[in-house]
Amino acid sequence: MNQPPEDSPASFPDQVSRPDSLASHTLWARLRRQLARLTGAQDVDDHLHAAFMKLEAYRAREPVRNPEAFLVRAAANSALDEHRRAKRQASAAPLDEGLAETLADQAPLQDEVYAARQRLDRVRQGIAQLPPRTREIFLMHRLDGLKYHEIAARLGISQSAVEKHIAKAALALAEWAKGW
Repeated sequence: MNQPPEDSPASFPDQVSRPDSLASHTLWARLRRQLARLTGAQDVDDHLHAAFMKLEAYRAREPVRNPEAFLVRAAANSALDEHRRAKRQASAAPLDEGLAETLADQAPLQDEVYAARQRLDRVRQGIAQLPPRTREIFLMHRLDGLKYHEIAARLGISQSAVEKHIAKAALALAEWAKGW
């Protein structure tokens, strides 16, 4: 048989007809059974404890004619409030992450698109200012992803020449981009 905690309000002698410990435990057990039958709540002891606290607060203001009925009603209300709170939290739970990802718009914002287009136009202007051979080698490396030795083989030049063209392009673009 579950017993109330030692600091439980059930140990207050004015809450039971007999001030002995057996009467307190008997009252607690009877209230637990009655509340469990009424609510089906799993945390009956928590609701009873809250009800005892409400009873004591109410008694400080007004006399209570039937403390046992007050306790049962207050504990049942506490269980009902807890049930409603849990239902509300479950219905307001965040979406499943997989579902949220499928619902989320993956497209960039309009201002981001506009800014990216402006940057791209500026890069195109800078690349257009490069000498034709340097521009060709730079684009083969950056856009096509070719390695220096692959570019050298395709164009029939040395790898050292490719490296110099890439360095020349990087330096020219860095100088050109200083005013951004």
